[in-house]
Amino acid sequence: MKSKKSPIKIVMIISLIIVALIVALVVLINNNNSESNTETSDGQPSIEGQPTMGESDAPVTVVEFGDFKCPACKVWGENILPQLVSDYVDTGDVEFSFINVLFHGEESQLASLAAESVYNQNPDAYWDYHEAIFEAQPSDSQEWVTKSKMLELASSVSNIDTEQLETAIDDNTQIDEVNKDTDIVNAFAIQQTPTIMINGIVIEDPFNYESIQNAIDSALEAS
Repeated sequence: MKSKKSPIKIVMIISLIIVALIVALVVLINNNNSESNTETSDGQPSIEGQPTMGESDAPVTVVEFGDFKCPACKVWGENILPQLVSDYVDTGDVEFSFINVLFHGEESQLASLAAESVYNQNPDAYWDYHEAIFEAQPSDSQEWVTKSKMLELASSVSNIDTEQLETAIDDNTQIDEVNKDTDIVNAFAIQQTPTIMINGIVIEDPFNYESIQNAIDSALEAS
């Protein structure tokens, strides 16, 4: 004799299925509605040995993946970075670091090599030289990064030995540091410059300063 399933049991099973479907739908909606201006990366890149500004024990780390040949990086450095430094780096809340990206080939590599050589020679002169390179970037796409240009820019910055810099460039002394940056760029699948990462969070629009502020403030609250 076949037993009949209890109507109560059938209702309970159907109810459980409906609840499971509702939970799955809520999770899907929450994932889709997560903040559109940021995305989580697979971690924060190490900035050990990288040019940095700010306090080493700052609770928040901001990393720029940038290319000295990139026009957008020039704009970001002129319009966003000074505000970031004023609001967060100078206050001790943020340590800022720059990682070289070589999307524009040999000229990007040469500029990065020169900058890394300056950093190795005198870390205190690095950021002035960094700024000088971006300031020298022309408005068109002409070839302009040459050894003579890198040395000319170095001569305009205090406390850089240009003869030592020339030797370092000729001997590729800091090429390992440049290659290390390329390894980081590949490891984090960086696709565009500038890419701004804040404690492992990539800012979708690096020119939206409000998004940068929100990400930093959230990280500060969580620290």
